[in-house]
Amino acid sequence: MQIELRFFASVREQVGVAEQSVQLPAGITTVGGVRQWLRERGGAWEQALAQGRALRMAVDHAVAAEDTALRDGCEVAFFPPVTGG
Repeated sequence: MQIELRFFASVREQVGVAEQSVQLPAGITTVGGVRQWLRERGGAWEQALAQGRALRMAVDHAVAAEDTALRDGCEVAFFPPVTGG
């Protein structure tokens, strides 16, 4: 499955890339699976996407949970929580 990845704010700064087009390995079908797969790159990827870190995810501009299913050609975004005052 081919998907588009987008990284925003501090996540983008940590991993050093704003967007990527990737071919997912067989068996990765959820947002959580993508997050784990990216963490396996190690280094900054592991830190930026670490389990337990406050992080938001979206699929095609809609907030997504770890178990949100993906489809070919979708956009998956990772970004820190937004706060306001």
